[in-house]
Amino acid sequence: MISDRSEMAKMVSLSKKSAKTEQPLSDSSTSESPNSSVGEQQNGEGANPGHFSNFTLSEDVIARLQKRGITHLFPVQVSTFRPVYKGKDVITQARTGSGKTLSFSLPIVSRLLKNYSGEQIRGRTPKVIVLAPTRELAVQIYDDFVSISDDSKLKIERFYGGQSYDPQETAIRRGIDILVGTPGRILDLCDKGKLILSKVNHVILDEADRMLEIGFKEHMDKILAYCTEDNKPQMLLFSATMPSWVQEVASKYMKKPKSINMVSNQANKTSVTVNHLAIRCMWQNRNDIIGDIVQQYSGRHGRAIVFTQTKVQANELSVSTSINMEAQVLHGDIPQNQRELRLQGFRDGKFQCLVATDVAARGLDIPEIDLVIQCEPPKDVDSYIHRSGRTGRAGRSGTCVCLYNARQEMALKEVERRAGIKFQRVTPPQPHQLVQAAVSDAQRCLDEIPSKVLPSFKKYAKEMLENRPAVDIVAAALSYISGLTEIKKRSLLSSMDGFTAYQMSNTFEVRSPYYFWNALETGLGATFREDVKFMKLTKDKMGCVIDVPSKYEEFIEDTWVDTNKVKLFKMTELPELEDYDPRRQYGGGNNNRNNNYNNRSNGQWNNGGNRGYGGGFKRKSDFGNSNGYGAKRTKY
Repeated sequence: MISDRSEMAKMVSLSKKSAKTEQPLSDSSTSESPNSSVGEQQNGEGANPGHFSNFTLSEDVIARLQKRGITHLFPVQVSTFRPVYKGKDVITQARTGSGKTLSFSLPIVSRLLKNYSGEQIRGRTPKVIVLAPTRELAVQIYDDFVSISDDSKLKIERFYGGQSYDPQETAIRRGIDILVGTPGRILDLCDKGKLILSKVNHVILDEADRMLEIGFKEHMDKILAYCTEDNKPQMLLFSATMPSWVQEVASKYMKKPKSINMVSNQANKTSVTVNHLAIRCMWQNRNDIIGDIVQQYSGRHGRAIVFTQTKVQANELSVSTSINMEAQVLHGDIPQNQRELRLQGFRDGKFQCLVATDVAARGLDIPEIDLVIQCEPPKDVDSYIHRSGRTGRAGRSGTCVCLYNARQEMALKEVERRAGIKFQRVTPPQPHQLVQAAVSDAQRCLDEIPSKVLPSFKKYAKEMLENRPAVDIVAAALSYISGLTEIKKRSLLSSMDGFTAYQMSNTFEVRSPYYFWNALETGLGATFREDVKFMKLTKDKMGCVIDVPSKYEEFIEDTWVDTNKVKLFKMTELPELEDYDPRRQYGGGNNNRNNNYNNRSNGQWNNGGNRGYGGGFKRKSDFGNSNGYGAKRTKY
């Protein structure tokens, strides 16, 4: 439900500036401008393209939209209403969270209500069928149809697996006007002869790319064959991404489709209201980092979704003590009735954190989600687009954090390239940030306490103040209320607990990190150098960042002496670091594979004994040929 009207108004204001550019799917596609979706009625109030007066909407439907907090249509709804209402085949690509569901449900319902005959014939076959890839998305679509329909005139049903056949077959015998379902259950009922689709007037494929991706192509072909047997229904295809094989399906079943593309001419394929962050961390520290991220960016009063790659990871994280608030898990092994209860509990704010696999990446229409965390860069970039789209919906701002390790830097860059975004590389939440977030959380909790309750506690508050300093009492209360009872110090570079990131700066550009390794050994000794965990060059190659065990902080302060060339200092923020390029070589050797970034370290230099630059070098080849850095030197 869209509850923030100010944010809705903000979204609508953006519609005036949005470029609603269409690209035809083929030469046969129509060239009608999206602005033609605005109806013939143009008055003072209808100057805004999304104003209700511009569309063929009944007063009852408008009242139902306003009850949901919707005062205008979004740009994608403005662009699609008229062609869908007129019965044209339409292909629409729009960002996740932009309002695609209402783009087809609103004109379809308006058309059905306008043509309502005044009677409901028992056993009537569906006029509309909507196919969705997941049960969760089917539920969302069903709810959207119900919210704008008159249940006394239109009978709407939802069919999907995990439910008994009996109530579904009973609903078929009574008669259905609009049917929403997943391909598996719909095809099963068709094959049994229970469900007849030969007279359907409107066929809608929502998230068709996902249906094909998860193996529903054969199901879809059979269902569409049932729908088009001696019948020519209107075909509508909606999705956030539009791979070529989706267009092939469209060209097979759609006649001169109108193509409306709200994305392709814009580099950013994700929601424009989402802030994309990337945090580097080691796998073993991931759960603790996630807990800190939730604390800083969402807290106890926000909502967060954490996406994992596997069900096992989701189960482990949901019961981890690192997330200091209640978290529930959602994946394919959870029974359908439990999944629906958990989703409803999440919507109602009964718990603040949902740990899920991709089963929840599509179809979760919860505008109030503040934070999305992806435990690693997904192999499929479209998955990142859909996952990040769970936040920043309906015009609200949101944050998406993607965790990655050294080996995943190239995968992160691929997401940037294909999604058209630029990650802001940030450090893991630091103690002072966690404390600030915790205090903000605690203050909101205190503000929610009814004033009439306070007198009952004042007596005990006075007794506590007599025995302990007031500041200590308030500080302890803030810590307990927020749940932040332990604060860990983490490296800004690797996010590892017990390590501190230091930056070494130089007065000239260097070609490889060995220069800094040598400077460390010279200034702090071989033993210290061996304990340094990581080294990474800065973007300008005039410095590096290293991870140092925190136990050495006092030793560095007492021992290290800056020179006129090299300085070493504790970092307060992470500088821009050098990108990893596996094709680039260091040390001047043209044919020596050992000159790369330690072969497998993906841009980080591991202090690994006699391997790479991280310990005693024993081979000439470690520094290339005679044209490189000291080819005959064997120890540094």
